[in-house]
Amino acid sequence: MITKDEIQSLLHSTETYRIERTVSTVNMDKFCEAICAFANDLPDSRKKGYLLIGAYDDGRLSGLKVDDDLLKKIAAIRSDGNILPLPVMTVDKMAFPEGDLLVAEVSPSLLPPVRYRGRVFIRIGPRRDIASEAEERLLTERRTAYMATFDATPCLGSTLDDLELDYIKNTYLPSVIDTDILSQDTRDIKEQMASIRLYDRTHDCPTYGAIILFGKNPRYYMPGDYVQYVRFSGKEKGGEVLNEKRFQGPLYNMLPTLESFVSDAIIMQRPVAVSLFREKTIINYPNNALRELMMNACMHRDYQANMPIRLYQFDDHIEIMNAGGLYGEARPENFPMVNDYRNPIVAEAMKEMKYVNMFNQGVKRVQDMLRENGNREAVFDVSKLTVFCVDVFSNDYSITQTTTQTTTQTTTQTLSDVQIAIIEYIHAHPNASRKEIAANINDITENGIKYHIKKLQEKGIIKRVGADFGGHWEITI
Repeated sequence: MITKDEIQSLLHSTETYRIERTVSTVNMDKFCEAICAFANDLPDSRKKGYLLIGAYDDGRLSGLKVDDDLLKKIAAIRSDGNILPLPVMTVDKMAFPEGDLLVAEVSPSLLPPVRYRGRVFIRIGPRRDIASEAEERLLTERRTAYMATFDATPCLGSTLDDLELDYIKNTYLPSVIDTDILSQDTRDIKEQMASIRLYDRTHDCPTYGAIILFGKNPRYYMPGDYVQYVRFSGKEKGGEVLNEKRFQGPLYNMLPTLESFVSDAIIMQRPVAVSLFREKTIINYPNNALRELMMNACMHRDYQANMPIRLYQFDDHIEIMNAGGLYGEARPENFPMVNDYRNPIVAEAMKEMKYVNMFNQGVKRVQDMLRENGNREAVFDVSKLTVFCVDVFSNDYSITQTTTQTTTQTTTQTLSDVQIAIIEYIHAHPNASRKEIAANINDITENGIKYHIKKLQEKGIIKRVGADFGGHWEITI
């Protein structure tokens, strides 16, 4: 809020487009029109405007006594619905020996044109008027220019104290700015951060991108900024909750924690018999595929929404859901060939921190990794307007295991003890000769070994690859 000294200077200022002086306390239309005009800021001064109630046009005070009822009446203008979009304004009382002054401070709107009861009011020097068609078009064009993405807008009320400045100075800035250039940069930290869109000079505060990436407590400004993990029993949300965990904090700190959790707690691998003597390691989900999906969820989510990113794990699949449907040029009919960035500052920082690549290949890579691991392709639901959802299905190793065990058990039941002993030996010694096998299996001659090997070959259980000398044995079950 403006100080007393600044007010005294403004009372006699020649910047008349920023000041409306009046001694009236009842002309609500006049007050609303003035507030609307200040919010539109036709000269594009980026300076705040002031409605001064209790002052004559020449700057003299009228001797007004400002009470609580008048303060409440003027403050109510902001949210009574007659001025849209709602103006950013504060109201205060300032006492002087000559009388009180009610000061309404109005910030230029980032979403012009602002209308009072459907009409666009502007300041032309000391005069307030209705905007012409050309002037209204100019304000509309300015609105388009102001339409920054959410992560580029100022996080009003935040300060540098809300950021992990040590990390920004010592780690992030050196990673995005050439070392030689940074060493010669004598600007203060605000200017350095503003150059990479992490600080808003006009409003003297960090952007939302800075809070998302490096804020000490991002949820103070964005309550939905966290990841909720739930492990359900069974295949539906109605199952018993087996585990629950919340990941929150700035992305630079949260992402490695989330990455480690997915790798250690969700990714499972186990050996499965694919033959009598061979095993294969089966992984339920390829780690890099889940990592890619989670990083994209954090990069593309709508941070204005109160819904967290949902990472729900079931017996047979994982569901990842984040606020915000397809954005910009991306639409259901062109997904995943066309991509757009809801949070370009966050996306750029995540690329610099090596979490994403921004090459629009994420979905294809995920599907490739799933197929290579034996999983079904992920199912992306892009039909919803406000959320983005993907289901990733587990590699159903239990079916493979059951089938292999049944086949192996059926096969081994038809073999004699000698034949099983032969298979076990050549499994450990694939280059062994018949003579060597006979020497290491009790109570059987070399001719006996030859007979049983022939039977095993006829059953398709073993085969000889190469010549008798220099070749080797292979087990085919």
